[in-house]
Amino acid sequence: METVIPNELVWLIFLLPLLSFAVISLILRPFFSNKPRLSGYISISAIFGSFILSIWALTSILSAPSHELAIPDFNWLVIDSAITIHLGLIMDSLTAVMLIVVTLVSLMIQMYSQGYMQGDPSYHRYYAYMSLFTASMLGLVMVDNLLIMFVFWELVGLCSYLLIGFWFHRPAAANAAKKAFIVTRIGDFGFLAAILLLLSKTGTLDIAQLHSLAIAGTLAGTVLTLAAIGIFLGAVGKSAQFPLHVWLPDAMEGPTPVSALIHAATMVAAGVFLVARMFPLFEHSEVALLTVAIIGGLTAIFAATMGLVMTDIKRVLAYSTISQLGYMMLGLGVGGIAIGIFHLFNHAFFKALLFLGAGSVSHATGTFDMRQMGGLRKVMPWTYATFLIASLSIAGIWPLAGFWSKDEILLSSINNQPILFYLAMVTVFMTAFYMFRVVFLTFGGQYRGDNSGSHSARPHESPSVMIMPMVVLAVLAVGSGWLNVTGGFSQFLGGGETRGFFEGLFHGFTHTLPGLPIPLAWISLILAGLGILLAYAIYSARWLSAERITRLFAPLHMLFSRKYWFDELYEHIIARIVLLKGLFAGLKFFDSRGIDGAVNGIARTTVATGRVIRKAQTGQLQLYGMFIILGVVAIILAMYLSG
Repeated sequence: METVIPNELVWLIFLLPLLSFAVISLILRPFFSNKPRLSGYISISAIFGSFILSIWALTSILSAPSHELAIPDFNWLVIDSAITIHLGLIMDSLTAVMLIVVTLVSLMIQMYSQGYMQGDPSYHRYYAYMSLFTASMLGLVMVDNLLIMFVFWELVGLCSYLLIGFWFHRPAAANAAKKAFIVTRIGDFGFLAAILLLLSKTGTLDIAQLHSLAIAGTLAGTVLTLAAIGIFLGAVGKSAQFPLHVWLPDAMEGPTPVSALIHAATMVAAGVFLVARMFPLFEHSEVALLTVAIIGGLTAIFAATMGLVMTDIKRVLAYSTISQLGYMMLGLGVGGIAIGIFHLFNHAFFKALLFLGAGSVSHATGTFDMRQMGGLRKVMPWTYATFLIASLSIAGIWPLAGFWSKDEILLSSINNQPILFYLAMVTVFMTAFYMFRVVFLTFGGQYRGDNSGSHSARPHESPSVMIMPMVVLAVLAVGSGWLNVTGGFSQFLGGGETRGFFEGLFHGFTHTLPGLPIPLAWISLILAGLGILLAYAIYSARWLSAERITRLFAPLHMLFSRKYWFDELYEHIIARIVLLKGLFAGLKFFDSRGIDGAVNGIARTTVATGRVIRKAQTGQLQLYGMFIILGVVAIILAMYLSG
């Protein structure tokens, strides 16, 4: 028997930030423009309320026998009594985990933003957009219908456009916002096509009903595969998977807290969530599930190569996000919901922390260029300590959170897709290397800047309003992975079967998460350690010359630093030559010479014919009489000849 809880309280989880957006936009911004901090207080209060309700929903779900709560829905659209679209909510294990991730990370980021955005003239607008962004993501993870989900899906894309281009007076920010909006629309086309296909073949867009049809085999074969691949194409766009990854690095033009929210809990997490939500469709299509695993594995190593050479700290983190999202897709493809979402859960905390750390050092130095940093460990101890914890976690070092979910993915891939396993293992080494390259260049050595920090003559620690959320996220970056561990250190030493939080929460939806065997855990740790050691040798101890290595591998360095020329391929060859000068020019020619030419030609012919006929209108009665007589004679002759 499913637990029934008050309907209003569940809806408040997403309505509170939506109400915050309305209050800030309609009341505070026009009438209290001289009190910007009110926007921050209202937004933070709304998100905090959603977080408390999310915890309550999670505890209710955990106590329910089926790990699901019954939320009454209502008819939103009825078409001739044949198609009925419901407006309702799904409150299951997947929703509960995502609600915690979105509300908690958003809460920390919005608290941090009070210090980072202080003094910005568009403070009200910033918090209005952030509230709408959070509300859109919460709505996306809660709704039980694909059509309504698509509405929230597009709202998430709209909010990302508004926030990436928040400083729209800067051409780079405006261009980055347009790029993100356009590239993700390509994936959204696939998602929309899948929705239309499912509606035409099944007559329903209710997610639970689609799951049942796939499990029963009623929805199967080519239709199921095409629908799953279309859904995955939408996820590829939002989660910046190859080859639609190009928008995410440019999205760094937005404020750093926006980058943290996009990369940790909203925009890019939406694609991974979508695949997890529709997992029964993928699970019953071998082709679709294999596609998810392959794209995820290739994206992981592909993005990691570019993270090796970037000099902008936020761009390194951007490529890190793309790579980690590839890990999540790989986890979904080879292991199931629990493994993929387990890594999403852990990643949200250490990736948000990494971006907030990047914002902290930029706040102190006035730059994101790591070549202008250095020596910040001494003057920014809190930022350094929290950033180091996040770097160790993303590198997969025991006992931090990233170790547990990363190695679950490795274990599943070696059992199901050995080739992808080897790609993932190489990515482990590269991730550790490029993250500690950031650590040593930013916090080690001597300060290389111009001593013109953003607020003082020397770099300095960020205010406590920025530090406290980073400390909270640092604790989570250490401990969140232990939620799925029963036995803790003994499991690491001895392997064996365990049953952790995620395995129990998603029981019945995925394979059992086995204990990590000793060899795999140690091999992945050794690879990560070697990556850290190499970064130390090059950028801290200077045993190896970075310049000499760059010259030695100049072709690869050029390939990685130019991002495989994908921007040139998309923006110059495909957009300008193939589309603008080719397809669009051809359509313009057809429109102007074909369609317009035909219409204008008919008009000219009509006018010319009128001129000829007009000459016959002389006004002379005898001439008209002659034509009448000729007509009568012609009719008589026609009747005579036909008879």
